[in-house]
Amino acid sequence: MKGLLCILLLLETFVFAVQEQVDGGRGENEISQQLSSEDRRQNPLQTGTLRAEASTDSPQYCHLSFPDIHAALRELTATVTEQKANIRALEMRLRDTEKTAEQQTVILEELNKKNYEISNLTQSQVEELRKENREISSHTQSQVEELRKENREISNHTQSQVEELRKEIKDREIAFSAALLESGSGDVGPFTTEITLIYRKVFTNIGNAYNPFTGIFTAPLKGVYVFKFSIFSFGQSYPSTASIMKNGERVGAAHCHQAQGALNFYKGVVLILEVGDVVYVRLWSNTRIQDNLNNYNIFSGYLLFPLRG
Repeated sequence: MKGLLCILLLLETFVFAVQEQVDGGRGENEISQQLSSEDRRQNPLQTGTLRAEASTDSPQYCHLSFPDIHAALRELTATVTEQKANIRALEMRLRDTEKTAEQQTVILEELNKKNYEISNLTQSQVEELRKENREISSHTQSQVEELRKENREISNHTQSQVEELRKEIKDREIAFSAALLESGSGDVGPFTTEITLIYRKVFTNIGNAYNPFTGIFTAPLKGVYVFKFSIFSFGQSYPSTASIMKNGERVGAAHCHQAQGALNFYKGVVLILEVGDVVYVRLWSNTRIQDNLNNYNIFSGYLLFPLRG
C-alpha cells in the first residue's frame, strides 16, 4: 500500500514538471513571436529570411514535440486516474479486511474464553471422575473383601458340610456278617431254655455295630435294615429251631427237623430300627444246631437306607 502511494506521488510530480515545461515552451514561443514581429518591422529582409528558416525549423519542432507530450500527459492522467481508483478499491478492501480482522479477533477472544471455560470444566470433570474412580475402587475393594470373607465362610461351611456328609456316609456304612463257630466243628444245644447265639467268627463288621462277644447288633442310627440268618442240622433226633429277635420280641423263626440227611434253612427280615435298637438270634430250648469249617450257621445284616426324624 505504501509503495503504491509513493508511485502515485512520483507520477504527480512528473506530470507537474512536464506541465511546467510545456507552459514554459509556450511562453518562449510567444516571446520569440514578439521579437520576430519587431525584427520584421526593423529589418524586413532578415525577417523574410528568418521566416523562411522558421518555416523550415520551428514548425517541425512544434509538430514533433507538443503532440507527443500531450499524449503522454493524457496517458499519465489516465494512469493516475486508474491508480487512484485502484487505491480507493484497495482502501475499501483494506477497511473490509481490517473489519474482518476485528471480527475475527472478537471471535478468537470468544473462542479463547470458551476454551478456557472448557479447560476448567474438563479439569473439574477429570477430578470428579478421579474421585468417583477412587470411590468405586474403594467400594470394589470392600466388595472383594466381603466376597473373600463370604468365600471363606462358604468354604468353611462347605468343609464342615463335607465333614458332616463324610461322617454321615461313614455312619451309613453299616454291615456285618459272622459265622457261629470261630474254629473246628461241633454241636450247639440242646438247652433247657432259650439262649442267644453268639456268632464268633466275624467276616465283616463295618461300623462296629455287631458285638462278637454278645452276638447282639445295636443300631447306630435310625433306618431300614436287612437281617438274615441260617440254621443247619444233620440227621438227628433233635429239631433245629431259631428265632430272630428285636428288642426281646420274636419277629421271625427258622425250623428244620429230619432223622437222616442234612438240612440247611435261611431266614431273612427287613426291620425299621431306632437308634439303640438291638437285634439278635436265639436258639429255642430242646433244639440243636451243628456247624463246622463250612460255616453253615451265619448271622448277617446291613443298613438299607437311613431315616430322618
